[in-house]
Amino acid sequence: MDFEWWHWIVLGFALVIAELAVPAFFIIWFGLGALLVGLALLVVPLGATAQVALWVAASLAMVVLWLRVFKRGDHKTLIGQSDGETIGEVGLMTKPAAPFARGKVRFQKPILGSDEWECVVDEPIALGERVKVVSVEGSFLKVQKV
Repeated sequence: MDFEWWHWIVLGFALVIAELAVPAFFIIWFGLGALLVGLALLVVPLGATAQVALWVAASLAMVVLWLRVFKRGDHKTLIGQSDGETIGEVGLMTKPAAPFARGKVRFQKPILGSDEWECVVDEPIALGERVKVVSVEGSFLKVQKV
C-alpha cells in the first residue's frame, strides 16, 4: 500500500497533538518528520519504502539537532541537581523550624526556580531569623542560623 501525501500530513498533526498529552518534547520531532514527508510527496512521488526511510531520517535528524544544538546552553537547574550553587545563600525564616518540624525560608532572589522553600534544621530557628543554606536534602534545604 502506498501512502498518499495527506496520510503523512494527518499522521504528522496527530503526533504533534499527541505531544500535548505526553509532554516529553520528543514525539513532536516524529510529527514534524511526517509533515515533511507529506510536503515532499506533493513535489516528488516516492515509493512506500522511500517515504518511510525519509520519515525516519528526518525525524532522527531533528532529534539529534535538538539534543546537540538547541538543548545546549545554561539552564537553571531544579532542586537536588545543583546544590553547589545554593550552598551559602542567605534567606529569612517565614515559618519557624525545629529538628523534627519543617520550616520555610524565603530568599531575596529565586533559588533553584523558587523564592521560598521548605527547610529542615538541626536546632530550632525562630520566625524572622536569617539563615544560610548548608545542603540540599532531597526536595528540602537544610539551613542554619547566620
